[in-house]
Amino acid sequence: MSIPATKPLQTKGRGARTNASGRYEPVAHEAFDDGWTPEDEAPEPLRTTLTPEHARTIIAKNTSPDVGFDRSINPYKGCEHGCIYCYARPSHAWMGLSPGLDFESRIFFKPEGARLLEQELSARKYVCKRIHIGGNTDPYQPVERELKSTRGILEVMQRFNQPFSIITKSNLITRDIDILGPMGREGLATAFVSITTLDRGLARAMEPRASTPQRRLDAVKALADAGVPVGVGFAPVIPGLNDHEMEAVLEAAAKAGAQTAMYVTLRLPLEIKDLFREWLADVRPDRAARVMSLIRQTRGGKDYDADWAQRMKGSGPVAQLISTRFKAAIKRYGLDQERHVLDVTKFRVPADARAQLELF
Repeated sequence: MSIPATKPLQTKGRGARTNASGRYEPVAHEAFDDGWTPEDEAPEPLRTTLTPEHARTIIAKNTSPDVGFDRSINPYKGCEHGCIYCYARPSHAWMGLSPGLDFESRIFFKPEGARLLEQELSARKYVCKRIHIGGNTDPYQPVERELKSTRGILEVMQRFNQPFSIITKSNLITRDIDILGPMGREGLATAFVSITTLDRGLARAMEPRASTPQRRLDAVKALADAGVPVGVGFAPVIPGLNDHEMEAVLEAAAKAGAQTAMYVTLRLPLEIKDLFREWLADVRPDRAARVMSLIRQTRGGKDYDADWAQRMKGSGPVAQLISTRFKAAIKRYGLDQERHVLDVTKFRVPADARAQLELF
């Protein structure tokens, strides 16, 4: 039985306000503020826990017609950045965890990711195609500084000349410019940096542990200067909250060296709609009703419409206006270049990798 909260709990440095049980659990639990907080002991700080995941494979396949890649790698599950709108949140329910605070604080990593990737790329039936890194959660978690799970995967990519694209909200990507730069110049790598706002206050509330907007712009410049084809993702566009910044974000990214751009209109599937509503009512109570009204206007009057044909961009006059503005802006700022096509002809299996594989 789920007990309704009288007031969402607030956890410093986190995006979600609640930690309700996942949708697959037979019994739902949810903490709430009963109004007696001043009389209670202060709760323990919510700390991030790391759990190794011993996966059998590392390359995931998808057949979604509105996704621009059919294979991807996610070095982590869960994301400490805590973006309240993150479309990956519902995936934590598959593990019996909450898409709320659990998603931000219970992170899974793949310690054998690099070895698994080498094994899969060495398979005789492997056919080289672009691999996208970070299609679900950000490959540059704060803990990546120590674990270097993503770094290990990039090192394998470089050894095999395996083309890849990567997307992040973290300036930590600049650590790996020694790999991204040479591969980018050889037509083997592209990068996207997601920038949703230039307002540090909004970014801190909406994406509490991601790099600041300026640090992300710095990453765009560093990548571009190193010869990496880099784009900017204005995603998600939240009508009534950050959509007015579209042109400013695209202009700043273009000045930093971005060559292309993309956008996605806010999606609120499954548990995300309740998490976003709670956050919005807490952080922007003056405009919460207006924002939700505009969101529904992009989704046929619903909070979300999963129709493949329009789930990324939305439909209706509000969505059309966003699309029109985006097309005008990328043309104005020179971000309407064709996407960089990666070179699959340079792929090779190193001799030492083939010899190692034959031992098993």
